[in-house]
Amino acid sequence: MSRRRFPLEFWGLLIRTVIIYFVVFLIMRFMGKREIGKLSVFDLVISVMIAEIAVIVLEDMERPLWSGIMPMAVLLIIQLGSAFMTMKSRKLRLLFDGKPSVIIEDGKLNSDVMRKQRYNLDDLMLQLRENKISAVSDVEFAILETSGKLSVIPKSNADCPEDEAGSGGNEETGAINMEAKRVIPPKFRFEILPIPLIMDGKVQDENLEKLEKTRFWLKNVLQDEGVTDFKDVFLCTIDHKGKLFIDLNDRKPRF
Repeated sequence: MSRRRFPLEFWGLLIRTVIIYFVVFLIMRFMGKREIGKLSVFDLVISVMIAEIAVIVLEDMERPLWSGIMPMAVLLIIQLGSAFMTMKSRKLRLLFDGKPSVIIEDGKLNSDVMRKQRYNLDDLMLQLRENKISAVSDVEFAILETSGKLSVIPKSNADCPEDEAGSGGNEETGAINMEAKRVIPPKFRFEILPIPLIMDGKVQDENLEKLEKTRFWLKNVLQDEGVTDFKDVFLCTIDHKGKLFIDLNDRKPRF
């Protein structure tokens, strides 16, 4: 009797495995490439839950397939819904993904931030080597992203005031650095680089306050670039050199 049942159980498990595989594959595809390239805490929870549900359905042959497919479909709807809402609201993005943390600033370690993020020196040295950095003093900014990746911006000799004074200065480089001094306050703490000033047509007043600037200043800057309305701007950022990037809605990016 057991010999007759074994082939049926075997083929039943095989069919269930194939079905669950394609269900999970389609769900991950619908969730988007963001899930493959970056796992935030929310993304990780969704992925783990889908994997656990798939295992439960495969282990319990008496459980109907729909009892596993339906919860996975619900998780897909939750993920797609949250992704749509976070696209529309930066506050929700910060709530789900958190904020990047500055680990190194001007060649100096922020030990308090490292303790808060439970980020040890071995992890730091590993990721600096991956970015081909041999010394902490060579780093202008090192930012721990919400995905756990370390973004490193090395120091540039062109940005050093000593080089400008000693070499007589490059006029274009000097103009950029002078612009940076006017735009970026000396004690400004970079949380994200580049700093968004406008996102999805909405002015980021918090970042303007950190830069000690106003909407009037931003409007004048945009008018110099031929932009008259904040809503026409999809993204406007400024980097640590004071250089602006402007990307208009349904138009080519402008620098």
